[in-house]
Amino acid sequence: MYLLMLLTLMVVLPVVSILIEQASGGDATLLFLVGKWFVFWIVGVRLLLAGIRQVAQPSYTATKIFRIEDPQAEKLVTEIGFGNLAMGLVGVLTLLEPAWLVPAGITGGLYLGLDGIKHAMNADRSKAENIAMATDVFGAAVIAVGVIARLA
Repeated sequence: MYLLMLLTLMVVLPVVSILIEQASGGDATLLFLVGKWFVFWIVGVRLLLAGIRQVAQPSYTATKIFRIEDPQAEKLVTEIGFGNLAMGLVGVLTLLEPAWLVPAGITGGLYLGLDGIKHAMNADRSKAENIAMATDVFGAAVIAVGVIARLA
């Protein structure tokens, strides 16, 4: 279920959004649309949903992703969740304030990239952590392309 949700948020919905906008006859370039919709879905919606889950149910991330059974870890997961909520909200608001696209993309993309690298450094990753690592690196790469295209 976790993998299906991530693939939907990180591939299916951004691609569908791009196709719908292209079909509507807009004059935006494909690379611009990649930046717009991947930042919205990956930085915005994905991180917002992750933040909500981490704040509301920190034990899930602590035990399923990091395999930490200590209830004290939930305090740190909750704080990570606050950061995800903040970045996610800015990412979602890029549809209302397009000038925020590049800052949201840089912030969220950097976060995902660094997070993916940190997961990769853990040789004893769980299956859920492997999924998080792969999707974080993918998200960072796609967002980097979109942000670079937006700046060009």
